[in-house]
Amino acid sequence: MKISARLAPVLFVFVVGAASAQTPATPMSPLVTPSPIATPPDTTPKLALGQMMKSGDKLVFSPCRDRSYATVQDISNDSQVTKALNKIGLAAGKKLYVELVGVLENSILKVSDINLARTEGRCQLPGGKDEVWRAAGNEPGWSLVAGETGVEVTLKRMGKADVSVPYSAFKTEGTMTRFEASKENQKLALRFERKQCFDTMADAVFGWTATVEHNGQVLKGCAWQR
Repeated sequence: MKISARLAPVLFVFVVGAASAQTPATPMSPLVTPSPIATPPDTTPKLALGQMMKSGDKLVFSPCRDRSYATVQDISNDSQVTKALNKIGLAAGKKLYVELVGVLENSILKVSDINLARTEGRCQLPGGKDEVWRAAGNEPGWSLVAGETGVEVTLKRMGKADVSVPYSAFKTEGTMTRFEASKENQKLALRFERKQCFDTMADAVFGWTATVEHNGQVLKGCAWQR
């Protein structure tokens, strides 16, 4: 008897159902191995360290100690990242060392913020626990380093003795990061605000402005994470 193509699927279902009713159910090995559940891409912004330059109308990023490269897409508000980098020479064709906050997707680095950028800088290793934060300023010249390993925050100033106080985790609320500690007769208070900070003497831009107060003396400068 000839079966029409239209009815064949219905008949196939019926025959399989009949066989199942007569045969005891037994475990069956799957004919196709199920594919593993795909892991969603990590969209957490991370710090990207490397060299950056302008090539035609594109911004190109090359990570440290790696021959690969990525096209940069500025997703910051009002393209603030690109505008800041242009101020220190990107638009003029200078190669920059940058530490950018972003997400890498299909060879496109989507950048949302800056940790630091400077002209003709070299790749730096992350500070780890030895250096969690750094800050510096001019007129008068000063520098500060905060690290968990040494369990201290140290302020250095030209012509003056170093000041060190015990380290504790910095507290962040909104765009403000704070720290305060004292040792003997030395009191140190830090306030880092998430706002671009330019060092015109070094052709550099940093991700935080810094205010350091030591026993009533106030120092101004820039800060960045390590």
